Amino acid sequence: MSNFKSLFHRLAHARRWIVLQFVLTPVLILAGIAWTRLPDKHLWQVALDLLLPLLLVISVLELEAATARAFADDDGHRVKLVWGAVTLLVWIAIGAAFWALLDWCDDQIPLWAGYLNSKASAHARSVVFTYAHIVRWLTIAEWILRWIVLPGKLVVLGAASAQWGWRLPVRRIYRILLSGRWWLGVIIVALVGVLLPSRLFVGLPHGTVSAQVWAVVFKLAAAYFLAVGAWVLLLAWVANLFGRQIPPEEKSLVRVPVLNGSPQGKQGAAVELSPAEDTPPELE
Repeated sequence: MSNFKSLFHRLAHARRWIVLQFVLTPVLILAGIAWTRLPDKHLWQVALDLLLPLLLVISVLELEAATARAFADDDGHRVKLVWGAVTLLVWIAIGAAFWALLDWCDDQIPLWAGYLNSKASAHARSVVFTYAHIVRWLTIAEWILRWIVLPGKLVVLGAASAQWGWRLPVRRIYRILLSGRWWLGVIIVALVGVLLPSRLFVGLPHGTVSAQVWAVVFKLAAAYFLAVGAWVLLLAWVANLFGRQIPPEEKSLVRVPVLNGSPQGKQGAAVELSPAEDTPPELE
């Protein structure tokens, strides 16, 4: 089975969770916005103000972990869903820490560009290593780290922990992180789900007020479907790469009867079968 055929099979198998991704994501976002608008005049409002963010975090973790498990070969039955969802908190915390570091780097880009520009020769400063060029190069490098390198590693780790809990398949993770197919998928998803939606809002609005409002609505809808669709495809792609890796040590010996000889005899033989085989080979 080819990679794309297997990918489409996983998407069809997890279609319910894909629909929930598109439906529940805006609901959770709106619920989070509503939480920031809650008053705190009464005791029940204070209790709701404390309980709602906890429910939102649990809902997001359960949704993402269940979607990742739905794409897996065994529907994620290796570990309970609640433990698979809890492990995502660790990767989210690590991602948030690196995200904050990249935000700091983003603020330092003008300073670094000015320093690098001052260290170049006079000719290089005016032709190649101009301040504008260096700012652009550093901005592109920061974008690659933020939207390709960081998600490319954390998504693999998060998808693995959602399926296996803390008993991570280190060798499979290592193979995927060194796979060109995986990083090609991450690059495509970053371009489609991040860069393309941001380009939809480039340019000055024109036309009547009503036309501008509808244009913004359509752009927001397109950006949302592109971002969520790219995210779903990335989860399916990493599950597909995990499923195609069956280490040799997972093969087992299964004892099957030998059909020749005396019917009363107790004979047997060990035949090596891979986990993918459902029935033993016929013996003459």
